[in-house]
Amino acid sequence: MDVYQGAVAALVPYFVSERAYTYAAAAGLVLAASLLSSVVQPLFGALTDRWPLPWLLPVSTLVAGLGVAFAGVGHSYPLTLALIAVSGIGVAAYHPEAARVARAASGGSHTAMSWFSLGGNIGFAAAPLLVAAVVAVGGLGASPLLIVPALLGALACVAGVRAAARSTGARVAGRAAGTDDWASFGRLSGAVVCRSVVFVGLSAFLSLYAQQRTGGGALAGTAALFVLYLGGAVGTVLGGRLATRWGRVAVVRWSYALAGPAVAGVVFVPGPLLFACVALTSACLYVPFSLHITLGQDFLPRRVGTASGVTLGLTVSIGGIASPLIGAVADQSSLQVALAPLIVLPALGWLLLRTLREPGQHLTPLAT
Repeated sequence: MDVYQGAVAALVPYFVSERAYTYAAAAGLVLAASLLSSVVQPLFGALTDRWPLPWLLPVSTLVAGLGVAFAGVGHSYPLTLALIAVSGIGVAAYHPEAARVARAASGGSHTAMSWFSLGGNIGFAAAPLLVAAVVAVGGLGASPLLIVPALLGALACVAGVRAAARSTGARVAGRAAGTDDWASFGRLSGAVVCRSVVFVGLSAFLSLYAQQRTGGGALAGTAALFVLYLGGAVGTVLGGRLATRWGRVAVVRWSYALAGPAVAGVVFVPGPLLFACVALTSACLYVPFSLHITLGQDFLPRRVGTASGVTLGLTVSIGGIASPLIGAVADQSSLQVALAPLIVLPALGWLLLRTLREPGQHLTPLAT
């Protein structure tokens, strides 16, 4: 599924080169993938709070794949936007139900949730390689081949849903006992928005920026994006382990504190060292990723689907709304100037988290 979120950013350089899109126009594609997803994902979360919807998993996977796969066909910018938006809706439908099933299957373990999140991060990491293998060889006209992962993913979802149904555990969707802490959830969500703007902004323009800063051409751009996503896979698993020892909130705070200097390195360090800064930034942004999910679910124990829809969806996708602004600034000045404001956002996220406390234990307490 998440390969298609990563694929949108990976396609940006090809739209710029083959269709002569401006930075702002290319960023509009990232916005198209994010905007509808941002709006409807909490709605899907609210639905999964009321009814289990396991059939959404294979169907949404296919929808996400179809949108991206056919975005490269034809030269109509409005049609391309519409197809990317359809893919975003597929992503929105998938995440809340997937997080609900994962929580039920794992018994609420944040270590297990980090492994669940790892799958999505591997999809992100694979996206630049997949897009390069297809589009770099056959051009945007070959993009329909990108439907293959969706077909395989849908089959895997069907098998997983059937296995969960047989075990009966993942079908339980009843609400947990406890009190919803909306104030703490709001502060957490604000921090995730800051993280989202940084990550989506870098995802949209890192490939082009790495080409400029290293002089390595398209290969350097693909490598930088791959490092950004692969570092996320490592950071996600590391986050679960660190939280087991030091607690989720402490680990999340430190991650945000270190992310600012790391992003500064991406923006200002030239040459091959850029890739090391990208790796450090990726780890800092992704160590708290799965912890956001479990913290959100525990702050809203009676609305796990809604919490998942917001922490996995709304606040993550909303970062795409800032991408056209970054692109517009880059068109008027440079990518370095446009990306520089991203340095301060992790500090703002840290301020929101500074007084946050671990949620109380609920019906499905976190295991290690």
